[in-house]
Amino acid sequence: QVQLVESGGGLVQAGGSLRLSCTASGRTFSRYAMGWFRQAPGKEREFVARISWRAGITNYGDSVKGRFTISRDNAKNTVYLQMNSLKPEDTAVYYCAAQTSSGTYYDIGSYDPWGQGTQVTVSS
Repeated sequence: QVQLVESGGGLVQAGGSLRLSCTASGRTFSRYAMGWFRQAPGKEREFVARISWRAGITNYGDSVKGRFTISRDNAKNTVYLQMNSLKPEDTAVYYCAAQTSSGTYYDIGSYDPWGQGTQVTVSS
């Protein structure tokens, strides 16, 4: 079973950058595609980005394309989300998850387990 722990969240001004990390325990980390999702207060959880297990394929949500970059280092059991040009509307709790079931890249139901989340707050 993979366990996930996110870090790197915080408070940043609009236009700034943050890099989130998600470190996995368990030997099978490299077998799975990994995704980042976010959830703002009062809103549904939203797909942000996904990276295939070999890091050859990446997918992004429309609202973050061109600003966010997902990457992974299987040797370190870690997936990253580099967030640039942050906007106040990017404020949310960010979660990483392993895609352990078949489904589209944005299919929340195909991701399990999930990390506990890390708060990102972008001030205007």
